[in-house]
Amino acid sequence: MINLIIGKKGTGKTKRLVEHANQAAQNSNGNVVVIAKGTHLNYDISHDVRLINIDSYGIQGLDALSGFICGICAGNYDVTDIFVDSTMKIIGQDILVLASFAEKMNKLSSIADTKITLLVSAEESILPDSIRKIAKIV
Repeated sequence: MINLIIGKKGTGKTKRLVEHANQAAQNSNGNVVVIAKGTHLNYDISHDVRLINIDSYGIQGLDALSGFICGICAGNYDVTDIFVDSTMKIIGQDILVLASFAEKMNKLSSIADTKITLLVSAEESILPDSIRKIAKIV
């Protein structure tokens, strides 16, 4: 099961993501990764967390982000938590694309034994049932 931090712009999603990531870093026996667009989280995220600026790698779209996250898990078996900030900005604004991405991340989460949390700028009411079945809203 994946986790979602969801809400409209300005509702404190990024602050919650930072809190969850920093707490995961304190409790983890492995590595915690945060994927963000840009460098706006540099001073908020603990130095124990691997912060990745996705723009540095030219990642855009569902398949590119899925492959990137799969590569992180394949390259390091100690990753316990992955947080993705600005998910919709990276994969596109289509809610059906988000549903497909969520399904892929749910499968990866099980295979890699990694907790995956996606930050989504949208109202919870627009989430399709397919996402509700596989995601926990935190």
